[in-house]
Amino acid sequence: MITRTSRFRVGGSLWASGVSIGACVVALLSATSAQAAPVEAAAMPESGRKPVIAARQPLPAPTAPEAVEVSGIRRAFTHGAAQHLPDADTRLTAERLTERGVVDLRGLEYVAPNLTVQTINGTASTNFYLRGLGFNDFTQNNMGPVVTYVDDVAFPYSTMASGLMFDMADVTVTPGPVGTEHGQSTTGGEVKLRTNDPTDTFHYGASEDIASYARSRSDAYVSGPIAHGLSFRLAGQVRQGGGWQTNPLNGAHLGDADSWALRAKLKWTPDARTTVMFSGHVVRDQSEVVGGVPVARLIGSAPIPHLGWTQTEWSAKDAFTDVIGRRHGLKPSENNWFWGADLHIAHDFGPVTVTAISAFETEREAEFTDQDATAAAQADAYRTIAANSFTQEVRLANSRGGDRLQWVVGAYYQRSRMNQAFPFDYTDYLPARGYMQVSTFGLNQEATSQFGHVSYRLPRNVTLFVGLLHEIDDRGITGLTSRIYGGRTLNFHGENTAAAQFAGQVGVSWQATKNVLLYYKMSKGFKAGGFTANNTQVQAQLDPFRPETVLTYELGLKSDPIPNVLRVNAAAFYNDFHNQQILGTILIPNYGPLSQLTNVPKSESWGFEGTIDLHPVRHVFVTQNIGWQRGNFQNFPTVNRAKTNAYYARTGEWKAINDNFSGVDNGQPKLTLNGQLDWRQAVSHDYAVEFGPNWVYRGAQAMTPGGTGFYRLPPYFLLGAHVTLRPASDRWQVTVYASNILNRQYFTSGGQATTTYLYIPGSPRFIGGRVSCGF
Repeated sequence: MITRTSRFRVGGSLWASGVSIGACVVALLSATSAQAAPVEAAAMPESGRKPVIAARQPLPAPTAPEAVEVSGIRRAFTHGAAQHLPDADTRLTAERLTERGVVDLRGLEYVAPNLTVQTINGTASTNFYLRGLGFNDFTQNNMGPVVTYVDDVAFPYSTMASGLMFDMADVTVTPGPVGTEHGQSTTGGEVKLRTNDPTDTFHYGASEDIASYARSRSDAYVSGPIAHGLSFRLAGQVRQGGGWQTNPLNGAHLGDADSWALRAKLKWTPDARTTVMFSGHVVRDQSEVVGGVPVARLIGSAPIPHLGWTQTEWSAKDAFTDVIGRRHGLKPSENNWFWGADLHIAHDFGPVTVTAISAFETEREAEFTDQDATAAAQADAYRTIAANSFTQEVRLANSRGGDRLQWVVGAYYQRSRMNQAFPFDYTDYLPARGYMQVSTFGLNQEATSQFGHVSYRLPRNVTLFVGLLHEIDDRGITGLTSRIYGGRTLNFHGENTAAAQFAGQVGVSWQATKNVLLYYKMSKGFKAGGFTANNTQVQAQLDPFRPETVLTYELGLKSDPIPNVLRVNAAAFYNDFHNQQILGTILIPNYGPLSQLTNVPKSESWGFEGTIDLHPVRHVFVTQNIGWQRGNFQNFPTVNRAKTNAYYARTGEWKAINDNFSGVDNGQPKLTLNGQLDWRQAVSHDYAVEFGPNWVYRGAQAMTPGGTGFYRLPPYFLLGAHVTLRPASDRWQVTVYASNILNRQYFTSGGQATTTYLYIPGSPRFIGGRVSCGF
């Protein structure tokens, strides 16, 4: 039997490592002494080649038992049923995530095309871009164009999903407008995480991953029945160490992880038609963050520091830590709690299945970052967020999957409340400021939507489909103040914005042959407006940005021209935007430029993405993702930050230099490539080995509209590899791996504070080993 492994942790890392390793040793001894099943299956796959142990089947459905038989036919490729769906989704098994070392949201960009997931100033907070659509929201008080789901629950603020990628079943990345079949309406798409459900038979497992820089990742799970129709699952993780940065001024160390998380699920099936699932989770994160590398400064006489790749500078003045209530000598770090619970109820009435999902999520975040990345206090920031979100979804769907007519209708409600505070230390930012300041505000938001989607299968394998969505969103910002400690206080009146719009989809698909699907669809996406609330100096900064709409045209192909040997999936798209939301610039007289979320009246983007899976010979398995996109602003009058900064550097005067960026590239990476090659070989009757490289390439990305030079993140290429030994039973496995083998310096995101521009570096070479087991 193949069983998936997960992790568990409550105490310190040493205890967790001992439990994980001990459990795996017991499993290894048990598996070794037992009579193992043959490595190679007796049945022949469609390709005519005898499969080896690593060619696994897809993960089971959520309600199915977790184990699958080894002795049957093993496909080279997963998600065969999805090859008949008209979408451009990237579907990733838990196995693929483990092979590529994807343990957080940030890592997903290395296994999906046209996806960018960037940390904000090296913290746990993230911004998503899919097909180039997304925005940089430092305050994280707006819903992004790409929404994260965990077990069918939408997280309106991406940081809420931090720390939840453990005990995974699979991940699906969906590009383009969504919302006519479930959940939250968005313009850019969604990232859906699905975790493992309780099982009807008893299972447990653990994993321990130890790597360079004293990094430790421990995971475990236990799952099984409690009584007839009642089962449970408890899973957890711990992350420790791994900090690879040092401060050249004092040799201090930065970047160690220090987090733990627990998830519990309880499933009740009172009868064959009803399923009730209750789930709860908690995440505690006190990890240090990744420090930045300053690349340019426009104000101040002191030069920016020249740092080695693994070096960064930071500071925390005692006066500032006293103000924020933290200890002296504070390092850039998190101090976060995330918790939540959800209830899923589904009942099959025969012709109709009714599903209801209720969820409550809470975020208590406190982040200290040195945003100028120097020993001076020029932009040291401490952000606190207290937020919660309640969502309720009800949908009805056709229960008979074989009917020509398929349909789903439903309604969705979302309500959130948030309070934020932003203390800044500018005491060394001279002659411009030289003080400490705090901005505070509250946010109230409420949205409702109704949706429906219908498809009808015509003769000759042609299917027509149409979807419609209507959403109402109302939000307001309240109580915003900006106060200088020992000085003046600015009070701003609240602002509100509301929107009500339709979105939808229409398309056609044709199953040309058994293994070839063609489709075309047009989709209109809608996303509500919002506010910029960081470091507010004038009332105009609180003017809400308008809702964003996009009309997307997509042509796609899904094909298995040589079953179990070659799979080619591809989609081409064109996006026609109105009021696209991006991070722009506002100039405050006698103060300087500040970032502000704004609208581009008219813009466009186009491109394609594709995945090639290849099993050319018996032992070789290759996956290659390709993403290419271009985009232009067609009408975008705004402040040119580069020219405005240059004017100040020449004259010492702040003056807004305005431009229309019509015809200027949108700055998103034009080419993204990622893939891997595996050699899967039986080394004896009972054991098999897998090994091979993986790779990532990402093109340059502009940090500001039309950005060049240091306003642009450089491209990079990374190479990794792994070797895994496993028995035929697959009850345990041992892996040795390396990431960034070439030890290349690269930068994953960028930022700006005052007039210092910085890059956030990626990690150097890591070499590690992982032992996992499961029963």
